[in-house]
Amino acid sequence: MSASKRVLIVDDEAPIREMIAVALEMAGYECEEADSAQTAHARIVDHKPDMLLLDWMMPGTSGIEFARRLRKDEVTADIPIIMLTAKADEDNKIQGLEAGVDDYITKPFSPRELVARLKAVLRRATPKGVEEPVTVDNLTLDPVSHRVTADSHPLELGPTEFRLLQFFMTHPDRAYTRSQLLDMVWGGNVYVEERTVDVHIRRLRKALGERHDYLVQTVRGTGYRFSAQVA
Repeated sequence: MSASKRVLIVDDEAPIREMIAVALEMAGYECEEADSAQTAHARIVDHKPDMLLLDWMMPGTSGIEFARRLRKDEVTADIPIIMLTAKADEDNKIQGLEAGVDDYITKPFSPRELVARLKAVLRRATPKGVEEPVTVDNLTLDPVSHRVTADSHPLELGPTEFRLLQFFMTHPDRAYTRSQLLDMVWGGNVYVEERTVDVHIRRLRKALGERHDYLVQTVRGTGYRFSAQVA
């Protein structure tokens, strides 16, 4: 497991957050903490965590309402969520799963159980191209060695072009606006003009060469899409 997986713990009770953080840091995770949905949302926008541990019962916005809100927003829709709750009955569990949470742990729980569940959810949620190589039409991106090859020949890509290609290859056949790409690739706390996306798209196409530049497609009036199907 990558030691740099970042988990955001959202619970209004500091001792519980601390207990969870200690267990997760011992297992090699980075932890951030938030005591409310509002604080959590700001943290998520600033640097998107790999996983959310979310308490159901919180003052203000409840965990379940917050989970629904995250699932509706395209930028946060794919963040894995484990709901922490003292509510053990089946109706609550179904409500949680219907809101889009990935797993559900009833308090009190052991730190070992939490770490095991977290690993399982992260494994399911990690698409190819994030921790394993992904290939489209003989274009292969290896995230571990940070290499891109086309028909087995290495390509030279700058760091931003690499991240852009990695995002595209893990989210194919879907059109994204420039502002969505800025959020997903550059991050919500980076202030970059939308035309910057066009510059990096042009560089990426140039790096891919004539054989593969067709994969990065302009969608008129929207933005860009990565697809092996010719539009």
